[in-house]
Amino acid sequence: MNNGDIIAIRSLRKIYRVGKVDVPALRGVDLDVKRGEFISIVGPSGSGKSTLFHIIGGLTPPTEGSVRVDDYDLAALSDAGRTHLRKRTVGFVFQKFNLLPNLTARDNIAVARHIAGTSPKPEAAFEEVLRLLNIAGRLDHKPNALSGGEQQRIAIARAIVNHPAILLADEPTGNLDTENSKAVLEILRNLNERTGQTILMITHNPEAAAYGHRTVFMRDGRIVG
Repeated sequence: MNNGDIIAIRSLRKIYRVGKVDVPALRGVDLDVKRGEFISIVGPSGSGKSTLFHIIGGLTPPTEGSVRVDDYDLAALSDAGRTHLRKRTVGFVFQKFNLLPNLTARDNIAVARHIAGTSPKPEAAFEEVLRLLNIAGRLDHKPNALSGGEQQRIAIARAIVNHPAILLADEPTGNLDTENSKAVLEILRNLNERTGQTILMITHNPEAAAYGHRTVFMRDGRIVG
């Protein structure tokens, strides 16, 4: 693994067993991601984008190949080790906001701290997250009182409150209108530029993909460009 790389993937394959049939999701993927890069991953449905994210985030093991994430060899990690990776190293943002409906925005963010088992961050660090996302005035509202754009900002805050080295964003603007999509994409670019956070973003939108430093194209379980 190059010292400048935070992710190094070699000959990655993932096969799902559906009944008696083997369904290949990834067919020999090689990918290097430098620390601090913002990469957009583009491809049609079924191209393997989400499977790639699930493996990088330690949610599912690969069938073959090697994956190193922030100097962790995922093949060498136990289930507990992969859980630790998700808690401390990787943050997730999804198309569906996945906020807990009975909790306020503040408490939804606090849940991430609790799950990670970390002590509360200094107030100045938390306030910086609020400033970056422009959500300080919405913390005492529950999700049903927030717009889609505000809910996604809370979801991003939850993903980054523990300062993970890597943020995986899977279609983060898929449920948003044009104005809110642009606002969320600007937030991600701002996070990358101001904090040096490595971001990988799945998107079907070429305009969204342009926010990244480079674009990786996938098709049929392979990187094609």
